[in-house]
Amino acid sequence: MQEQLDERGQEVDRERRGLLRIGLAEVYNPSMVPTLNPGDQLVVRYGAVVRPGDVVVMRHPFRQDLLIVKRAVERREGGWWVTGDNPLVENDSREFGTVPDEFVVARAWVRLRRPPEAGQRSPVALLSWAASAVRPLRSSARSAGSSGRPLSRRLRAR
Repeated sequence: MQEQLDERGQEVDRERRGLLRIGLAEVYNPSMVPTLNPGDQLVVRYGAVVRPGDVVVMRHPFRQDLLIVKRAVERREGGWWVTGDNPLVENDSREFGTVPDEFVVARAWVRLRRPPEAGQRSPVALLSWAASAVRPLRSSARSAGSSGRPLSRRLRAR
């Protein structure tokens, strides 16, 4: 059986065949607020195909030993233009330009919010947390809600 290859020579249908590795990543800084908060966990898919609007884990272009979380905005010559969802933090492509494909490590699939602090565990706080603790971060047309907007965009409006 011959595999379909994309422009980088990688298999196009690898997601459908279940050959992707899944892992966890933790958010440490506020560059993706309000979509992601420090302390949130991300279920990530290593080697997944990235599309515009996806949240990705990538190597920082100036410090490859540092992994950062950004939103892949669009493909440009030389790689991905990425931004944080927090307009006050500029540690993204506005600072370092496009990110080469080989620096994109994984695509975020699901966000897991940490539970409320011990002093904030009232029944109302726990119900509120439970309603928003697990959310998909996929933003392709396949996961758009009835409004036609990507799920991750609706997360930003909360």
